[in-house]
Amino acid sequence: MSKDILFKRILLKLSGESLSGENKFGIESKTLQQYAKEVKEVADLGVQVALVVGGGNIFRGISEAAYEMDRVSADYMGMLATVINALALQNALEKIGLNTRAQTAIPMNQIAEPFIRRRAIRHLEKGRVVIFAAGTGNPYFTTDTAAVLRAVEIEADVILKGTKVDGVYTEDPVINPDARMFDELSYLEVVKQGLRVMDSTAITLSMDNQLPIIVFNMGEKGNLKRVVMGEQIGTKVRG
Repeated sequence: MSKDILFKRILLKLSGESLSGENKFGIESKTLQQYAKEVKEVADLGVQVALVVGGGNIFRGISEAAYEMDRVSADYMGMLATVINALALQNALEKIGLNTRAQTAIPMNQIAEPFIRRRAIRHLEKGRVVIFAAGTGNPYFTTDTAAVLRAVEIEADVILKGTKVDGVYTEDPVINPDARMFDELSYLEVVKQGLRVMDSTAITLSMDNQLPIIVFNMGEKGNLKRVVMGEQIGTKVRG
């Protein structure tokens, strides 16, 4: 591994919505392929990469029906949506030569391994990209919380949250072009200001374990590598 690499083991959190690209929902092939290439670029440097992906791009297409459902059923549907995205990412990564393993919090033995912490760490040590799906396996917890939980369990150095914007802003930059981007924030500032980095459970879990979070624009080519190399990209959240 190059001495210039800042992080040895990362957990990359991708939103499901980002996989839809320019579409309202579903998976856009061009975006999927770009993300796979970004991951390969850092994996080739010797960085151990784990992934957690949301399910909004799949679930959004059926969200109107979900309004009539109870929260538990809707959450389980969302977990299954993350499995679809995980399999799509796995396929895209393997097509460009990466060894991968998908692990699910809900047992689905025909399509993925169950989540086993020691096995996941062993895969990472062998240079395989590990994709964690189905959230925590429990309703009422977001994929952001699942990402932090898995990152803590595998002893990741950092959580990299890939988004469609450059970092964390005072307001939504799409609505207010004058919104200011933060270079760095503390966990408590995120909670007190109600900033949309991750939900409060995820932030609290990160704070308790002193796990830094970097929010950056995954759509910008080469950004993932720049973050791993220690460049000032996006917004860093830490104690």
